[in-house]
Amino acid sequence: MALQEAGAERARKPKLASVVAETLRQRIGAGEFVPGAKLPSEAKLTSVFGVSRTVIREAIAALAADGIVEPRQGAGLYVMANAASTFGALGGAGTHKISVALNVLEVRMGIEIEAAGLAAVRRSSSQEAEMRETFNEFGRLLEQGTPTGRTDFAFHRSIASATNNPFYLEVLEALGSRTIPCDVASPWGTESVLTYDYQAGLHEEHRAILNAICDQNQDAAREAMRDHLSRSQQRYRQRLDEQN
Repeated sequence: MALQEAGAERARKPKLASVVAETLRQRIGAGEFVPGAKLPSEAKLTSVFGVSRTVIREAIAALAADGIVEPRQGAGLYVMANAASTFGALGGAGTHKISVALNVLEVRMGIEIEAAGLAAVRRSSSQEAEMRETFNEFGRLLEQGTPTGRTDFAFHRSIASATNNPFYLEVLEALGSRTIPCDVASPWGTESVLTYDYQAGLHEEHRAILNAICDQNQDAAREAMRDHLSRSQQRYRQRLDEQN
C-alpha cells in the first residue's frame, strides 16, 4: 500500500517543463525580467535548470502560448509587455492545482457561452472557414496521435474572433492556452487525460458548437458551448475527487 501511495504521489508531481515554466513565470512576475527584456539563451537555460533542451523548449512554448514571452526569429526570447497583467498572472503560482483549473473554466463559461451565440450571427464567411479549419486540424492531429491542445485553443479563439468584439478575443488570449485540458504543456495534462477517447469526445463537442454556429442558431450555439464547458468542469471535479 505504501508503495502504491508513493507511486501516486510521484504521478501527481508536475512535469519538469511545468516546473521550469513556473519558475520563469515567477521571476518575470517579480520583475527580474522586465517587459521587453531578453531572456537567457536556450543553452543558458538548459545549464541553469539542469534539464534537456526539449524540456526548455516545452516550457518556453507554454509561456509563449500564454503571451508571457515572444520568440523572435534570430533575435532570441523576449518578455511581452503584458506579461505582468492580471490575466497573465493566471498562469502563475499554484496553477498546477485542479481547483485553479476549475476557476478558470468558470470564467470561460461566463465569456465563451455568449461568444458562441454572438459568433452564430456575426461570423463572416472567412471566420467560419477559420473555425472549420481549426476543427479539421484537431481531427487530423488526433488521428496522428499528436497533441491537440494548441489546436483546441485555436478553435475557441476563432469563435471569440467571430464575435467581432475585440474584447472577447482579448480576454480569451489573456487566459491563454494553458486553460485547455488536453495539452502536453499543461500542468494538468497526464496520460490518464490525454487518451484518444478523451480527445475524441472533445472533438465531438466541438462539432456540435461548430454546426450550431454555421447554422446561425444562437440558442443552439450557446447550449453546445455550455455543454462542452460543463463537461470539462465535471471531468476536472472527478479528478479533484480522485486526488482527495
